[in-house]
Amino acid sequence: MRDFRLYAITGENFHPGRELVEVMEQAIIGGADIIQYRDKTSGREDRLRKAKALRELTRKYDIPFIVNDDVDLALEVDADGIHLGQGDLPLEEARRRVGDKVIGISTHAIEEALLAQEQGADYIGAGPVYATQTKADVVDPVGLDYIREVSRQITIPFVAIGGIKLGNVDEVIEAGATRVCAISEIVSSDDVAGACRAFIDKLEGKG
Repeated sequence: MRDFRLYAITGENFHPGRELVEVMEQAIIGGADIIQYRDKTSGREDRLRKAKALRELTRKYDIPFIVNDDVDLALEVDADGIHLGQGDLPLEEARRRVGDKVIGISTHAIEEALLAQEQGADYIGAGPVYATQTKADVVDPVGLDYIREVSRQITIPFVAIGGIKLGNVDEVIEAGATRVCAISEIVSSDDVAGACRAFIDKLEGKG
């Protein structure tokens, strides 16, 4: 898969009154180079409409578009890939269904990370690094030690995720992360593009 640095996930509850596509476009303008659509509450028609709009947006900017936990939706809008949690569709079955599309897996322990790598995941999410309120079924924070473990033992790309803010991302990078994911810190910002640029500066050692 194409490499990336700043992974932005949708979170419409963090920007009431602002359109989803408008917010995510500003994230891309600021430097987000992969977008995931995650929506556990909207109905099927709304989710399809939003996914189609985001697919069009990401094609405009030529960046990967990932759908969370819905293989049917990912295939219907021709997303670049799917992201799965530990309790979602098994990786082997997902691979049979999506073919050579990108498959990412959330991991919370090194055993899960090693298994995902062995089974052919294209990337893993490592976290949550810190406590986060971006979804209801979040697991306990795994801390920076897990990022250090993953950076030592995993050879496929990994992205640090979970409670990552501009105020703590430096220590995540110091622990070995070269790719980070943020949700609320990006989409709730009054200056979405500026927040992304600040993350990119941190990742490039300029912040």
